[in-house]
Formats: sequence, C-alpha cells, structure tokens
Amino acid sequence: MKSDKAHRGGTGILIGAVIAILALVRGAWQPWLLLGVFLLWGLSLLAAHALPRTHQAKSRRKRRPRRKRRPADGGPDISAWMQEPDSVSAESLLLRHVNHRISAYLRSAYPGITWEWEEKRPEKLALSGGTGRIRVFGVSDFDHADITLDRQANITCSMLKIVPLADNGNSAPPEGQTSADRQPIDPQVWYEVQGRTVLEALVTDLNSRGYSYLTLHENGDACVEEGQQEVTKEHLLGFPEKTYWNRLVEVLESNGLTAEATPGGIRVSW
Repeated sequence: MKSDKAHRGGTGILIGAVIAILALVRGAWQPWLLLGVFLLWGLSLLAAHALPRTHQAKSRRKRRPRRKRRPADGGPDISAWMQEPDSVSAESLLLRHVNHRISAYLRSAYPGITWEWEEKRPEKLALSGGTGRIRVFGVSDFDHADITLDRQANITCSMLKIVPLADNGNSAPPEGQTSADRQPIDPQVWYEVQGRTVLEALVTDLNSRGYSYLTLHENGDACVEEGQQEVTKEHLLGFPEKTYWNRLVEVLESNGLTAEATPGGIRVSW
C-alpha cells in the first residue's frame, strides 16, 4: 500500500515537472532537463520498491528460528557432535573437509575402506598441497596409499602394498595393571566432566575418515577396527565399571549417539 501511494505521488510530481519544463524552458537545455527529471523519477521508484523488500527479507531471516539438521534416514544426529567452526583452528577445519573428500574418493572404488594418516602434520598438506601417505584398512590387495593434493584442489591416489624384507617379530604387549577400587560414580557426571570432550573430538575425526563405530573397553580404551586388528585411539580416564554401563548407554544415546553394552565393551556408533 505504501509503495502504491509513493508511486502515484511520484507520477504526479513527474507530470508537473514535465509541464513546467515544457512551458518555461526553451532551447538546448530543455531535452537535458527532461532527461534528468525522468532519471530522478526512475531512481525514486527503484528505491521505493527495492529497499522495503530488502528490509522485509532481513527481518524474516532474523525472525526465522534455526533448525537442527537431521539425517535423511532418521539416524542419530551427528551434527550435534561436530564442533563449531570458531572453536577449532582453520587448519583443523580444513583438514576435516579434506578427510571427507579423501574418504569419498577411496570409497568410490572400495566401499568398505577406512584409513589413517601416517603424516605427522597432515594439516600442512591440506593447506599447501603435496603428497602424503595414509594407511588403509579393509582392502585385501593394498595396505597403504599416497594421496596427492594439488594447487587446484584436485585429489589423486596411488594404492600401495608394502612388504617388509624381514620380520623382526612382534613384541609381547605389556601386561595390564590391576585397577584399584573405585568410588561410586554417576555416569552422567563422568561424561560431562571427562568423557564428552574426548569423545566429541574422536567421533568427529573418525567420522571424517570413514569410520562408523568404536568400542569403549572396561579399561577406558576407545578402539576401532583397522583390518583384522583392533587399535586404541584414545584412553578415557575414570571410565565407569560394568555395573554402570546400562546407565552410561542411556547417557550416550541422550547425546545423539547409538550405544550398546556388550560383554567386551560399549559399542558406540554414529
């Protein structure tokens, strides 16, 4: 309504200005004055229509509530575990994007593959490009791959099979220490104080590299399967004893994960 009134008012002013110029001005100045009047009239109409719409669009965006994105298949919401961009460094955030691209690239040929960086600083590779080595799991013919990132953000991969000249033998794993008697704990309190920070970072990293689950053992080790072996990725201090596992499963599920207590540990998937 306001724009219609402004349009009618501007048209009236235009007609009055044109009549005044035609009646009072003669010679070479007349066409230029008429052109200037029409130009001002056009700009006034543009401002009357464009500015209110821009203001309304901004107001609607401010009033629109933010919605949490849910997975299309109805599974657990992994976005709740992804840290906000301003809470991590730019290099770490870039590396996660590169990890996802590498996972998609490898899975196009090997759907069940998972992998692990063997570079000490893969963030530098993601930032400046180059070639870095990863170890791959779930592929019978290969155990390593060289990933090349060029300046145009293209990814190429060379699959490798590394065979040692001689086996040096495997040293026996260190014997586990007997745990001391623990005081009763609340799994919810333990998770908020000690477990959340470690699990959030671990799940985010593993998810970017193609993993979909891990196992929490009674000694606090968080392990994943790499090929035929189970490898410890993190250690959780003060991990609750088995008597608290059912309650801990509920705590994990209330925070967006799928958890199941098994005889060997708690299986956590996302």
